[in-house]
Formats: sequence, C-alpha cells, structure tokens
Amino acid sequence: MATRGTPGIPEVADPPRRRAGRPATSILSRTLILETGLRLIDERGADGAGMRAIAKELGVRPSALYNHVAGYPELVAGVRELISERIPTDMFDTLPWDQALSEWAHHYRAAFAAHPPTIALLAVLPLSEDSVTTEMYERVVASLGRAGWPVERHLEVLVAVEAFILGAALDLAADDDMMNPGSRTDVPEYLAAYRARAARLAAGGRRAADLSFETGLRALLAGLRVELEELKGPDPDPAAR
Repeated sequence: MATRGTPGIPEVADPPRRRAGRPATSILSRTLILETGLRLIDERGADGAGMRAIAKELGVRPSALYNHVAGYPELVAGVRELISERIPTDMFDTLPWDQALSEWAHHYRAAFAAHPPTIALLAVLPLSEDSVTTEMYERVVASLGRAGWPVERHLEVLVAVEAFILGAALDLAADDDMMNPGSRTDVPEYLAAYRARAARLAAGGRRAADLSFETGLRALLAGLRVELEELKGPDPDPAAR
C-alpha cells in the first residue's frame, strides 16, 4: 500500500480507493420492481414478466422482491398504477365534460398504446383498495355529475368511453396495412374503400388508426351529448338561456 508523509511526520497510509461505476446490484424499491415488470411485459408479454424473471433481471433472489411487492397480482396492479399515473386528469377541472373526455381519451390511448401487451392484461383487472386508477375515475365521474348526468349512469358512460379507448389503443399498435385485401377481386366495394383511404392517408400524412379514433370519438361524444339533452328534458324557459 502506498504511503505518504514528510520528514519528521509519521507516514499515513492512503485511504482505499472507491471503485468507479454502479454497484453490483441495484438498490431495490417498489418503483424499480414495477418499472422492470412493465418493461418485461413490453418485451416478452405477461408470461415473461413473473417474479422470477424480474428477480433475474435485477440480479437478486426472488425472495428479495417480496419485501416490496406481495406477489404477482400486486405486481400487475402496480403496473396499471404506473400507466394510470401518466394519464393527466386536470382537464376535468376546467373544461366542459365532453371536451374533457375528448382530451382525456387522447392521453389515455397514448399511455396504453405505448405498452400494447398490457391492454388485455390490465383491462380486466379488478381495482385495488388504494388504486390510483380509482382516483382518475373519480375526476371523470365528478365532471359527469356537474354536467347533469344522473349518478346511476356515470359508470355506463365511463366504461363505454374507456372500452372504446382501449380498443383504439390496440388499433394504434397494429400494423398500418393490416386491412389490405391484397389482390382479391371478389370484394370490389371493400377494395375501393381501402384504396380510397390509402389515398387520403397519403395526402394527409396521418395514420389510419388516428383517423378511425377521431371518427369514433366524435361519434361517441355526439351520441352522449344527445342522450344527455334527452335526459335533462325540454328547457322550461328557453328565454332564460
């Protein structure tokens, strides 16, 4: 070991040098485990993102994960929370209910389209007791209530919109050319529609999934507006508007 000193002063050993770089193993946390789980679901699907696979990825024993996550069901629930946290809801505080739903739908679709394998996995998962997703739903239904929707209809509207969003997220993750009829000649109307859409997409520079999403969302919200007006009934004093 190297030493240093000056005449008349006892030599002192140099302190041991710290190795540069990251530690051999990651410092475990719930967030790290959930983010690793989400990444593995994206890369390998749900079957490739179990507790053992995550432990191997992080270089720890599976038992170490259980100090932060109770098991696979809690892991999946936590992954949904990660995605839900990325969906803003502040628009429900400032915009009319239909405009807020439209903006929320765009963010919601983008969040799940970034992780296509999670859609089927998370869409049927029951809510956990302390779910962030429940807090997101609270903002949505509160906006519906302020707009005049009867409370017994809130979840119908929410689930209808959410089901459309998740389907649209799957469509966004699909191949742009998945509906190509190829060289078939026995479906002339469909072939003409496909070619006409292709020409429109080429001219506008947009994806087919985006156009379908916008069309469907407009139709869904237009129908809900009409239904809400019917539920409210005729205005008793049109002059007071």
